[in-house]
Amino acid sequence: MIHRIVFLTLLALPFAAQAHDPAQHAKASEPAIAAEAKPAVAVVEAFSSALQAGDLKRAGNWLADDVLILESGGAERSRTEYLDGHAKHDAEFLKGAHVQLKQRTAKAVGELAWVGSESELHASKDGKPLTLLSTETMVLKRGTQGWRIVHIHWSSRPKR
Repeated sequence: MIHRIVFLTLLALPFAAQAHDPAQHAKASEPAIAAEAKPAVAVVEAFSSALQAGDLKRAGNWLADDVLILESGGAERSRTEYLDGHAKHDAEFLKGAHVQLKQRTAKAVGELAWVGSESELHASKDGKPLTLLSTETMVLKRGTQGWRIVHIHWSSRPKR
């Protein structure tokens, strides 16, 4: 129960602070990574690099056994389910893509952290150039092996 309260508090903090402060919106391009969240951000970056390199074994090292991954209305409910299925398609797509990180926000409290990223992906599909705007939220939990990703939510749309 306490983890749930901490998690919900983590999610609400950035929104409460910025809800009605126009000055905060002007700072949207500045990174907002809390010092205590930097080790969790390093895990997100290591996972993403491994996935883009097609190294699913190394990517899997950063996922909790019971990770929940939500994307495009679908769900994978474990590291094994993701690595044996959708991860291969993600890696193949990312292999030829240029990912440009636009904004990242990260917070950590106790054993939980979240990292929110906004990126622009340049790739090709069916021989035609494709630009996607992508958002990603990763929730991490610190345990005996360090930070591990326990939840990922990916969302993207074509850039107009």
